Amino acid sequence: MVRPAACLFDLDGLLLDTEPLHAEAWQQASSHFGRPLAAHELLALRGRRRHDCADQVLQWISNGGASAAPNRETLLAVRQPIAEALLIHAAPMPGAAELVEHCQALGIPMALATSSSKAAVALKASPHPWLSAIRVRVHGDDPLLRRGKPAPDVFLLAAERLGVDPRQCWAFEDSPAGVQAARAAGCRVHVLPPDHLSSEQRQELYPETERFLSSLEEIVGELQ
Repeated sequence: MVRPAACLFDLDGLLLDTEPLHAEAWQQASSHFGRPLAAHELLALRGRRRHDCADQVLQWISNGGASAAPNRETLLAVRQPIAEALLIHAAPMPGAAELVEHCQALGIPMALATSSSKAAVALKASPHPWLSAIRVRVHGDDPLLRRGKPAPDVFLLAAERLGVDPRQCWAFEDSPAGVQAARAAGCRVHVLPPDHLSSEQRQELYPETERFLSSLEEIVGELQ
């Protein structure tokens, strides 16, 4: 197997098992304003920046006929304490630490390409010292990041900071928005979908994906 020029990693739902926790926080916040979220709506929020998610939830609340829909700041004031209390307990995804350590041992450059803010990444990463091996990071609130996923900007900026061609990079993603972003950047994309999706749902949400990973452990075994 030809080694990639670099590995570009998403964080939430890919390296850390945070997505159910994010979903719970959005569910509680939206329900607080009288608009519970459906499973497909929660899935649509995966991989996107916090403010982009908030704007989408606000639209759903408004469309639901709320008499006094909140603004972004009010919604996030409810959501953020819930999220922070949950996310500090996020566990690594199976094989995540091993893959990062394996790439480090092989000398493969790595970058984090995440929609999470710098402060949120620091919170979630604090119990996981193995993440310190990924020194190059593009956060959702990076001042040079113009657009969030599904736009390709986060992966293009990560590759630029590593000094590599994004077309020679492997990108690891779990969300439809993230997969779309990585593909638009020209990366070879490895998709780790949520395990509750059926094969039909996977094909619908991740079109043109020839192979789905069941665990990052698969890549550890293949990358030599």
